[in-house]
Amino acid sequence: MNYPNGKKSSSQSLRKKEKPDFSNRGMTLEEDIAFTNEYYRIDNIANIHKKPTPVQIVDVHYPKRSAAVIKEAYFKQASTTDFNGIYRGSYIDFEAKETKNKTSFPLSNIHQHQIDHMKDCHHHGGICFLIIKFSLRDETYLLPAEDLFHYWEAQFSGGRKSISYLDIKSKGELLPFHYQARVDYIKVLDKLYF
Repeated sequence: MNYPNGKKSSSQSLRKKEKPDFSNRGMTLEEDIAFTNEYYRIDNIANIHKKPTPVQIVDVHYPKRSAAVIKEAYFKQASTTDFNGIYRGSYIDFEAKETKNKTSFPLSNIHQHQIDHMKDCHHHGGICFLIIKFSLRDETYLLPAEDLFHYWEAQFSGGRKSISYLDIKSKGELLPFHYQARVDYIKVLDKLYF
């Protein structure tokens, strides 16, 4: 077979039938949010960033100076939430989670220290929320912290250990995918808080 550059293809590449690689064909929720946050920053809309996870490095292997490899590391402390920043003079703090479950969001995906952190921020006037992506439905919702707190506390007094998809759909706000602001949560914040 001849290609436009005039070279023949090798018979070996024709015989070797490779499976298409579908890994990474869709971005993760956190990558979409990071892309959105960069758009917000460049357009001077908001300044929101992913929080780094504090790590204590214990052992590093140096085969050569430019190729250091971390062999052992530990989390210094439990992380709080994924993202924080400022928008229209208000502190913004939120967690982002994906689930493959079609009917509910398991509360086990969130930790008590994250709820405690959001409650502290909320108490001091910060705007806190949870962004949940139902991967199999390809739908993303913003759930205000006040609603999240209700479901969180209810699980300890005999309530569900998850939030149903229908509850999230009714109490949360759908975040449609956009080209520049892929997870455009600022429009929802404008609607709910400003």
